Amino acid sequence: MRMTLKALAALLDYPSAELQENAAAIGALLREEGALRKPVLARLQPLLDAMANDDLLDLQITYSDLFDRSRRLSLHLFEHVHGDGRERGQAMIDLGQQYAASGLLLDTRELPDFVPVFLEYASNLPPGEARDFLGQPAHVFAALAERLDEREAPYAGIFHALLALAGVKPDAGALAELKERQPSEDPAKIDEEWEEAPVSFMASAAHDMGGPTGVVAKIRASNRAQKRETGA
Repeated sequence: MRMTLKALAALLDYPSAELQENAAAIGALLREEGALRKPVLARLQPLLDAMANDDLLDLQITYSDLFDRSRRLSLHLFEHVHGDGRERGQAMIDLGQQYAASGLLLDTRELPDFVPVFLEYASNLPPGEARDFLGQPAHVFAALAERLDEREAPYAGIFHALLALAGVKPDAGALAELKERQPSEDPAKIDEEWEEAPVSFMASAAHDMGGPTGVVAKIRASNRAQKRETGA
């Protein structure tokens, strides 16, 4: 599961030339580890194909249109759970402290509820703990999978994969509540919501992370390090 989570985190980051060059190798890693069943892997293939074959600028535009310009598809978990409520700040602090206690120190531009960061942390947990951790926001993953499916966006495959890895059925009540208070997609209302919302994160800050560095090598190296630590 470790390499699979790292691969999904890489695929969900802002598209880069390096990510594009390694798309086929990432697909091979996913198949090699075997954490996902064939039907789930098949749902990821359209995204892997797009990463490998589409123009990089088109990939970046698509990513921004989906995740930067729609609050319904925000990759910040607490955007869906807490919106702009005061609970969001405390939740962010608590999650950041949980990461730090495990030795994961974030760049100052990274927010702990950004899904790729969340997956990076999960990848360092024992499999059982990783599944439990992924299960906590399962209703958010389910909503994102559904919304991306509605747009016929291949990124939906990532969230279907996360639900499969978590191995839990999303809480129906939490999912219903999330759907009831989902942000509007009406352009005028979206502009109004963004104007009223306090600025806590700029999309460019996440993209300044520069995407994955040494994608495949990093994933493999981290897995080897984990095996040495556990004596496997």
